[in-house]
Amino acid sequence: MTYSTGGTEMSPQAEAIVDLDAYRANIATLASYAPSSALMAVVKADAYGHGMLQCGRAAREAGAAWLGVATIAEALALRAGGDTGDVLCWLAAPGADFASAIAAGVEVTASSADQLAEILAAGTRPKVQLKVDTGLSRNGACGDQWTALVAAAVSAQAAGRVEITGVWSHFACADEPAHPANDEQERVFADAVAELDAAGVTPALRHLSNSAATLTRPSAHLDIVRVGIASYGINPDRNLVHDATLLPVMTLQAELAAVKRVSAGTSVSYGHTWTAERETTLGLVPIGYAEGILRTASNRGHVAYGDQRAPVTGTICMDQFVVDLGDAPAKRGDVVTVFGSDGPSADDWAIAAGTIAYEVVTRLGGRIERTYRGVR
Repeated sequence: MTYSTGGTEMSPQAEAIVDLDAYRANIATLASYAPSSALMAVVKADAYGHGMLQCGRAAREAGAAWLGVATIAEALALRAGGDTGDVLCWLAAPGADFASAIAAGVEVTASSADQLAEILAAGTRPKVQLKVDTGLSRNGACGDQWTALVAAAVSAQAAGRVEITGVWSHFACADEPAHPANDEQERVFADAVAELDAAGVTPALRHLSNSAATLTRPSAHLDIVRVGIASYGINPDRNLVHDATLLPVMTLQAELAAVKRVSAGTSVSYGHTWTAERETTLGLVPIGYAEGILRTASNRGHVAYGDQRAPVTGTICMDQFVVDLGDAPAKRGDVVTVFGSDGPSADDWAIAAGTIAYEVVTRLGGRIERTYRGVR
């Protein structure tokens, strides 16, 4: 675990190792579930904490026709990083820099007639996809708002002011395949597309599927599937059943900053929420909630040390947390795996923290260094 700066080898506080070969393999696996659809690799939020530019390049190498991001700034960062392929972004507050997105050849999303007007004012003949709210009740137009957006899109396209390239929506409950909302959202989406078609606009691209629907709902694959969390080797829901083999892409490791032998009765960290019941060895892991390690996993999370699991002892602090190594021989500089291919999973930490694995990987930052394997 070293990196170089100014010719000097230094050791990071912790290292997030991102395996791009595993990421490419996951993209190929997911594409095989929707062979008649194009694949959009979702790399928003710095590729769910894995590195947007690196994962974006790897996704293209694996055959992804599209990259998807939330914001215009993310889309422009992809362009600045050299990506020239199809990119869609979808979340913008009033006053967003649509002009730069249009100039960069980024496709943008209109979720209302007002937003479409803002896009039209920003550039010449932009490529726009329309978002319909089919039941998630976040962004997108529904009911009369959808009818108004359709009318505005039809008028603008007839006047040569816009190219409507796609229409899309997002599932609320796809990670629960039997949930009745899934059938209803498909129905609402089909009706919305029919309304658009009847008004005289037939976009080439329709898309509704996220990772979970890609894996379990072929009826919703349509023209594009959008794969996010599954492409990073994390199941969209820990209870979602499918037969895909998904490889963990990120492994988070750290070197022990301190090791000490303590007697029974020794208490650890703020509030003394853990007390040793026996003589044991404690190891200090030099990352904490400033790096995104969830404080709610205090006394519940585990790391891997050698071939054993070492529990978190006491409260996770801003910069560090303590693990119980038992009687294992240990010394400063020994490596523990917080999560990854050879340790607990991101979902194990999510369970310990009372959250979802998306949050575990996406929130990582602070003093963690990212390194990449499988760079081509």
